[in-house]
Amino acid sequence: MEQTLNSSLGVKHISDATDEILNYINHRRKGIVKSLKTRWPKFNRQCMGGIEPNVIYSICGISGSGKSSFANSLETDLFDLNPEEDFVVLNFNFEMLSSKQVGRKLSYKLKRTTAELYSASNTDDSYRVSDVDYEEILKQTERIRQYPIYYVDCPGTVDEIRNTIISFQKIEGMKKKWLIVILDHTLLTKGRLTESERGMISDLQRMFMERKKYGKITIIQLSQMNREIEDKDRINNSNLHYPMRRDIFGSDSIFQTSDYVIVLHRPEIIGISEYGPKKLPVKDRIYMHFLKAREGEPKVLSFENNLKYNRIDEVDPYNVLNF
Repeated sequence: MEQTLNSSLGVKHISDATDEILNYINHRRKGIVKSLKTRWPKFNRQCMGGIEPNVIYSICGISGSGKSSFANSLETDLFDLNPEEDFVVLNFNFEMLSSKQVGRKLSYKLKRTTAELYSASNTDDSYRVSDVDYEEILKQTERIRQYPIYYVDCPGTVDEIRNTIISFQKIEGMKKKWLIVILDHTLLTKGRLTESERGMISDLQRMFMERKKYGKITIIQLSQMNREIEDKDRINNSNLHYPMRRDIFGSDSIFQTSDYVIVLHRPEIIGISEYGPKKLPVKDRIYMHFLKAREGEPKVLSFENNLKYNRIDEVDPYNVLNF
């Protein structure tokens, strides 16, 4: 039976691909093409200067590891530190209300806890926002509201996420912009009625792999870890402290499609007093494990835990640990 050719895939000669990489190399050396820098020098060095286009970053961690705060502050810093770059963020914010995300940005900028910002105590005046404080909040919100960030609060299926990305890129004024897609987080994506969570994540990864090749787009997805990393046998064995590939839920598909797989880990919250074979400190520390770096080697970066202000800070900008 003669096969139809209507669904054949596009073919590109190697000379065209060669011209593309030469153009990229030339533009990088001349500063025409740049990565979006973050405020973390160690992260920038590990990631080709910062956040790149046409790349998938997977940020993983157990609950309370700081991955949502990391993504929130990263999103803010990209605009503050790269004012000359023309990009926009489409944030699939499935875990929190978008208004609470803005609250986290205020916490980050003002170095006030969200409990303080929200006047959480009816009896303690130190937890009540004064008129002077509120004026500063108003100033910061005027800056924040100018960011070209667009939120999707309602969880959707893989197809709905894909269609939303495509429709957003077709909006007049968005067509030529660098689009940064953030998804928080993968397990909150809706699956089909008969589909398993792992099947849904596999479909999501295939879709992201497809979309990263169309236009100037970066994908940053947050994902969960399995509970195995909290097992007593691992906590008691320093050689098993570090997160591994299999600790990530849906690790096979996430590793296959991602350019960077990064695990944020707070050993102290699972009862570890000294971290790993090198007995690293755990008090107020967050460790960033690069399990996969397509253009580099696996590394471990150390950070100070300032999550009460929705931020993490580098302990030593030049201290990078090898696995």
